[in-house]
Amino acid sequence: MNIQEFLTIFISSVFIYNVILSRFLGLCPFVAISKNTKQALAMSAAVTVVITASCIVTWLIYRFLLLPFNLAYLRTLAFVLVIAALVQFIEMVIRKASPVLYRAFGIYLTLITTNCAVLGAAVLNIDMFFVDGKPVTGSFYYAVFQGVCMGLGYTLAMLLMSGIRERLELCNVPRALKDFPLAFIIASVLSLSFMGFSGFKF
Repeated sequence: MNIQEFLTIFISSVFIYNVILSRFLGLCPFVAISKNTKQALAMSAAVTVVITASCIVTWLIYRFLLLPFNLAYLRTLAFVLVIAALVQFIEMVIRKASPVLYRAFGIYLTLITTNCAVLGAAVLNIDMFFVDGKPVTGSFYYAVFQGVCMGLGYTLAMLLMSGIRERLELCNVPRALKDFPLAFIIASVLSLSFMGFSGFKF
């Protein structure tokens, strides 16, 4: 476990394999909520918190419950249930502890239950940091850090998209391209630009 590994995880999660623009996870809120930067930032903050928390909980469940009892084949089902329960728990805690923050998140916190980026992060951590049913050295710290970085990558993509769409609202866009058609074009151009981080492959 060294700083180089963490730096590799950061660059890989935020730029090279961005959860939205390279792995194409969590596209529904990316297209639907990215019209407004404030809403995009609120959604991104909620997603980052939930992804990080779910990476912690799912790693622990996989390591100390599923593996010892030979239940690794139930990984996806267990992770979906855990993430759904975790989101509800976080929502209750935020509502009780900080009503202002709860109102700022609004419906976005509930929407995260169905966000496949959260499940993708949990599954990816298991695939990357477990070898032959055993965690690699520093696996837990790598998994948590990767969860944070995937949240940052999600935030970067959302802010780029919302910034571009807000600027385009001031332009004379053909009626046939307004809203979703234009959003898909922007998303594809952003995705192509992020492919540059991975270099050319033949």
